[in-house]
Amino acid sequence: MGKEILLIAAVGLSFVCGCNGGSRNDPGNTNPAAPPAVDSVTGQVTFKGVGLAGVTVVAIMTNSSSIYATTTTDANGNYTFTGISATGDVPGNYDFFAMKAGYGFYPQVGAGGTVMRTDQTTMFSGGINNGTVIGFTLNVINYTATPNASLTGANFVAYDGSNPMVALAATGQTVSYVSGDDGALLKGVALKSTRFTDNDDGTVTDNVTGLEWLRNAGCFAPANWAGALGDANALASGKCGLTDGSKAGDWRLPNLWELESVVDISAANPALTPENPFVNVSMASYWTSTSYYGGQAGSPWAWIIRMSDGAYVNDSTTNAKTAANQVWAVKGTSGGAVKLQATGFSVAYLAGDDGMLKTGVPLAFPRFVDNGNGTITDTTTGLIWLKKANCIDQTWAAAVSTVNTLANGQCGLSDGSKAGSWRMPNRREMESLGDRMNNNQADFFNASHTYPNGSPFLNPIFASFVPDQFYWTSSTYAADTTQAWSVFSCDFGVYDTPKSGNGYTLAVR
Repeated sequence: MGKEILLIAAVGLSFVCGCNGGSRNDPGNTNPAAPPAVDSVTGQVTFKGVGLAGVTVVAIMTNSSSIYATTTTDANGNYTFTGISATGDVPGNYDFFAMKAGYGFYPQVGAGGTVMRTDQTTMFSGGINNGTVIGFTLNVINYTATPNASLTGANFVAYDGSNPMVALAATGQTVSYVSGDDGALLKGVALKSTRFTDNDDGTVTDNVTGLEWLRNAGCFAPANWAGALGDANALASGKCGLTDGSKAGDWRLPNLWELESVVDISAANPALTPENPFVNVSMASYWTSTSYYGGQAGSPWAWIIRMSDGAYVNDSTTNAKTAANQVWAVKGTSGGAVKLQATGFSVAYLAGDDGMLKTGVPLAFPRFVDNGNGTITDTTTGLIWLKKANCIDQTWAAAVSTVNTLANGQCGLSDGSKAGSWRMPNRREMESLGDRMNNNQADFFNASHTYPNGSPFLNPIFASFVPDQFYWTSSTYAADTTQAWSVFSCDFGVYDTPKSGNGYTLAVR
């Protein structure tokens, strides 16, 4: 077993030595106090199915928002915490997370524990930008110590990018506008020639993701965000042309990644694969179940996608939760050739929203690995990114060309890469970096955090990710080919931008 850490809390006992103390013959010592109840927590950390040694497992006591103890996995990846006090007026509540350089982790646990994604902004200091604290979330196993309730199987799975959690779908663009762009490289899991199947029961199956969509995309009247969630949650067979036997609760409002997944950027009016079987598709904006993050109190805005062209809309009016937008429902689990990643959102504001359902493959923590050679690996997708995020600032065509010739010795690279190794990311690749618990993604990428004792905890992910700027994708905007899709560095929304203007580029391979 790994190194064991003894966690004994004070229970009000005093130990007296010397002649004044009692002895085993002292008749006044016939009813000694019962020993305090203690629990243990045990688990294993694995990488590709094999125990991973040298992983630091940290126990946070949430009652006091303090690090309670740490331990390290042994040669077989096992760890143990013993002596956890299970008595007291308020049960001790603990969060456990794993850390080792070069890896991201996601927890697994059975009965007695809960996998959670928790905001730890107040626990770890730092990450302050212009007086604003930049938060972050941890993947943890949460456990409450009660008598005779030790926790076993508190496990973590490690990822380093060689075992990516998801594979991204292609964007649908097949026309090339310059060498090395999205249409030329066709990166991502290819979209099937028959993208959608009409099930003749009011549902349509996406043959790429496996999700089932309501065929009638205009069945519901435009509604505010709460109304849209309610409409989708209450949908059942017998409504909207459904004869599928579904019940209320089977359907949901899609999250941002789910609605994005049906967008085919090679098309416009609507931005869907032309041979699709949907009816009554509106050219207006459709709600997603993904809110903007506003702490526990909530946010007045939620994400929407305009189906005429596939653009995200963020104007504080159209995407205000009080506004009326279109409603489209989805059901099932993404389990096809493409398993969609979760948005990262983990706080529930209303029944059926993204924070409550958390659909999709969850994100690892730490998600990004610094390779020490000018590159960053995303453990979720397996993509490798240029660390120096402000190195390339050019017009679209020039930037595509620059990235095609990027190599070792340029932009801080010491990775041995050669010209042709790198590319400009397509729309889905660039967007995949986003975590919807971060309202300002650039600030998050630039932030550092420390342990309570001041030692480093999280270093900046990218070097100089430029705030309030558009980052190019290699995907052209189908509605106007003089423009390309770009991702705004702060909100990480996807917007069309004239190719003639300058923008930053984050190269990928």
